Amino acid sequence: MGESLRVLVTEPIMDRFRDTLTRSGTGPHEWIFARGEAALGHAGTADVLVCSSAAPALLRAAPNLRLVHVTGAGIDKIALDALPPAAALANTFHHGRSIAEHVVTVAMMLLRRIPAGDAAVRRGEWRNVIVDDTYPFGGVLAGRTLGVIGLGEIGSAVAELAAAMGMRVRAVRRDPTAPRPAAVEQVGPVSELHELLAASDVVVVTIPLNEHTRGLVDAAALAAMRPDAILVNVARGAVVDEQALHDALSAGTIGGAGIDVWWRNPRDPDAPPPSHLDFSGFANVVLTPHQSGHTEEVFRGRAGDIADAVDALAEDRPLRNVVRGPSGA
Repeated sequence: MGESLRVLVTEPIMDRFRDTLTRSGTGPHEWIFARGEAALGHAGTADVLVCSSAAPALLRAAPNLRLVHVTGAGIDKIALDALPPAAALANTFHHGRSIAEHVVTVAMMLLRRIPAGDAAVRRGEWRNVIVDDTYPFGGVLAGRTLGVIGLGEIGSAVAELAAAMGMRVRAVRRDPTAPRPAAVEQVGPVSELHELLAASDVVVVTIPLNEHTRGLVDAAALAAMRPDAILVNVARGAVVDEQALHDALSAGTIGGAGIDVWWRNPRDPDAPPPSHLDFSGFANVVLTPHQSGHTEEVFRGRAGDIADAVDALAEDRPLRNVVRGPSGA
C-alpha cells in the first residue's frame, strides 16, 4: 500500500465529484476542498493541488507540492514560474466526444432553422413549408462537407462523429503529415484555409489559440465561405475576428454561426460582456456560454484521472498526462 497524501482541491466544480475523487485504491488520502484564503491556509502542507487555475501566491504558499493536477486540458491559468521545483504538472481531457456532439447538434439546429422556428412559435406564429410556400426548407448533414480547422482531440472527435452522420470531412492543421483519423478524407496545411472554407458546408474551429492563430478566421476567410455555410467555434473566441463575424452575419454572407467560446470572460470584473458586439438579434446564430464540454461524463472521467494520479504518486508509479515534470523537465 502506498503512502497517504494530502490533496488540496480548489476547483469548485470538483466538489460535485467527491465520490469519484476520494475512491482511493491505495489508502486514506486526506482530501481538502477549499478556495480563496481557506485554500492558502491549507497549502503549506499539501502534497497535491487540484485546480483549474493557480496564482503565484497559492503556489508559493505550497512548497511541498509534488503534483499540480489541472482539472482540464489547459494550463494557461497556472503560474508556471511559481511551481515548486519538486512538483509535476499534469492535465486531463475526456471532452472530445462531448464537444463533438455539441458541434453536430448546433449544425443540425441551424440547418433545420430551429432557433428561428422556436422563436416564431413562442410569438404565436405557425410557419413551415406546408403552410407557407416561401418558407425555406431545412437540410440534413448527410452528403454535406465538414471543414475542420485543427485536428487534435476535439477536431478528430468531431470528424469521426460527422463522418458517422454521412458527412464528407476535410481539415487543415499545423502539420498535415501527422496521423489523422480515417474519417478525414483530406488534410492540408493551414495555408490552405481559404480553400477549405470555400469547399465546406459546415466549418468547425478547433485549433488552439496562439500568436499564429489569433484572428485566423478574419474578414477575408469569412468571405471565402459559401453564403449558406455555417461556422461553429468551440476553440477560443479570439481565433475568429469578432467584428468580421458580426459583419458577415449582418450582411448575410454566411449562413449562420454557433458561438460557444467568446472574446472576453464575463467573470472578469473589468470586462463583463462576453462580446462588445450584440449577437443576440440574429435568428441564424446559436449562442452558448462555453458549455460544449460541460457534460457529467467529462467531469466524471476527469475526476477519475485525478484520483488515479494521486494513487500513482502515492505508490511511486509513473504519472499520465504529464505536461511538465519536476524542476521543469
